[in-house]
Amino acid sequence: MPDPGISPLQSSLLGAAARLGTQAGTHAADVEAGAQPALPGPPSAPVPAAGAVPVHASVPDDGPDGDLIAPHAQEDAAAVRSSNAVLERILRGPSGLGTASLHLVRREEPPEPETPVEGTPVPGLYYRPVPEPEPARAEEVSRRIKTWAVDEAQVYPPEWEDQFDGFSVGRYMVACHPDAPTIDHLMLATRLMVAENAVDDRYCEDHGGSPIGLGSRLLLAHTALDPLHTTQEYERGWAESLHSDAPRRAYRSAMEYFVQAASPSQADRFRHDMARLHMGYLAEAAWAEMDHVPEVWEYLAMRQFNNFRPCPTITDTVGGYELPADLHAQPAMQRVIALAGNATTIVNDLYSYTKELNSPGRHLNLPVVIAEREGVSDREAYLKAVEVHNDLMHTFEAEAAALAAACPAPNVLRFLQGVAVWVDGNHYWHQTNTYRYSLPDFW
Repeated sequence: MPDPGISPLQSSLLGAAARLGTQAGTHAADVEAGAQPALPGPPSAPVPAAGAVPVHASVPDDGPDGDLIAPHAQEDAAAVRSSNAVLERILRGPSGLGTASLHLVRREEPPEPETPVEGTPVPGLYYRPVPEPEPARAEEVSRRIKTWAVDEAQVYPPEWEDQFDGFSVGRYMVACHPDAPTIDHLMLATRLMVAENAVDDRYCEDHGGSPIGLGSRLLLAHTALDPLHTTQEYERGWAESLHSDAPRRAYRSAMEYFVQAASPSQADRFRHDMARLHMGYLAEAAWAEMDHVPEVWEYLAMRQFNNFRPCPTITDTVGGYELPADLHAQPAMQRVIALAGNATTIVNDLYSYTKELNSPGRHLNLPVVIAEREGVSDREAYLKAVEVHNDLMHTFEAEAAALAAACPAPNVLRFLQGVAVWVDGNHYWHQTNTYRYSLPDFW
């Protein structure tokens, strides 16, 4: 059967946006008056009072209103587009042959931050610089996540404290979610990020991970996100198992907080993306058991699942609004999200390359696979991986710009902005996390 190619933008986009984008109601007036959406905590672990540091959001905040969560219907989409340099980046699109029609907003490239950030970016890598995350917010998120990880979820033992601190997850999440209305909203993403890394470390990688039996461990951990529905006789054993190891404790607790703030469709979206992630883990584990190096395209297929996708797709929950399910599910939006996840994951391959080479065993990453499968030197393979990343980034920006032009509803534009900001913040964290990463000597 011939490849059908890329799905075109569907005409239903505009109809869906018009139908869902007209439900502003009194909530919009509340947001404009300064009210922030409240986040209830799970029954077993209430969320502490926010004490939030004010956020300097550059687009209007839209919080949950109990049903479909709608943006300011009266707000003109052009005003939203022009209100933020990052969103203008989406609408401007990339430079190069064939992209002129995507340049909806003409302006110069955003300036470099006035104060240089820590770390050296990968030479030749296409990325967008971001300002330093707000220090007070990052510090407060770091304090809260450590308390949660140590006392509540018991994610790591005391001897791993330096590694936990070196992860700098507070700075990471503040850089990726600058429009979060409160610290509590930021904590939704931060707990999930730490939980996902606990699963990766304990089940797959550095701290006792193994490909042997991984499927069983991941399946049982996934039931902490997507609960088991069974008979009373057997439910107790499952419920007790959720406290049996650090990954399951972390997943269970982080998800309890998340579902209190997310709509049912947002929670189900996240579960779906986590199932994708776990499937990618299993493919990589199978290759490790067989001592198999995949073809480059096979590796990239695996990385489309074993990647950061669950993180940017919750940007609306963390931002206190919702991109409705039928807009999120549009093929054009799914392509944008997939491209963003793929590009950010190759960033991880590039910055963690030296760290993985110095770790026991053989770690598959894009430069390693290119070197083996295409018969080139380590340096040539690394530089080609940079090109692959850059191609993905340019395509992501072009597709996001096309989608913004086809469906300029404020909630669509804000979601695209959130994904783009997450891409930028992810690169910032990798570049500046010199505790974890250093670059190879290829230049």
